[in-house]
Amino acid sequence: MRVEIIDYQDNWQAVKNRAMNTVGKEGGRYPNSEWKRNMLLAEHSPIRLLTFTIRLTDLPYWVSVHLTRHKVGVEHFVSTQRTDRTGVDRNELLQSALVSHTMVINAQALINISRKRLCAQASKETREAWMAVIEELKAYEPELASVCVRECVYRGFCPEMCMCGYIASENHTKAVKEYRL
Repeated sequence: MRVEIIDYQDNWQAVKNRAMNTVGKEGGRYPNSEWKRNMLLAEHSPIRLLTFTIRLTDLPYWVSVHLTRHKVGVEHFVSTQRTDRTGVDRNELLQSALVSHTMVINAQALINISRKRLCAQASKETREAWMAVIEELKAYEPELASVCVRECVYRGFCPEMCMCGYIASENHTKAVKEYRL
């Protein structure tokens, strides 16, 4: 599987301008890293102006299905398996057949999907695919990547009925401290 960000524009000035507008001020200077991270942690609506087009190639179809379950703030475009388009009988294809999955996604959706798909209750393959997305995101928006964490780090506790035990580990304590910095 390969992940690439195929479209991204730095919209942080627009994010700041919209945020300042809500409190009756002008946007001012381009935001620094601390302001960006604070805005992302607060999850105020202007962060939805940060959008990315991300392509995952050679992704197992069933992992793609896990990602398409997320609907708010993201549009999914998955390569077809229709027989009339591919010439291959789709009834013969396995769930492990590889697809191309492109998402147009905003910052809030990246945060939300991370909460579920980085959790140890998510399938290993889906978790690995999403971790690869976040890893690629670091090169463009390190502050955003730093707030894309699993649910128990985000909330500080595990809401799952069948817990994995991560919350009792030193790694969890460390991850929560890093997230809240």
